Amino acid sequence: MSTETEKLVFEDKIVEAKQLLEKLSNPQITLSDSIEVYKTGIKQLEDAQKLLDEAKLIFTTQEKN
Repeated sequence: MSTETEKLVFEDKIVEAKQLLEKLSNPQITLSDSIEVYKTGIKQLEDAQKLLDEAKLIFTTQEKN
């Protein structure tokens, strides 16, 4: 995966997590919907963290070379 593609994927995941957070802020959301939104948001943030970790590994490896 290219760096530019990873950046877009990372940014998309952060944007989606923010949108999900807005949904959770809605007082009309049901408990079951809020649980699903929460789970989806956590998954997006975990995926974004994995992308950051991969990028850090790439930079660390390149610095050593």
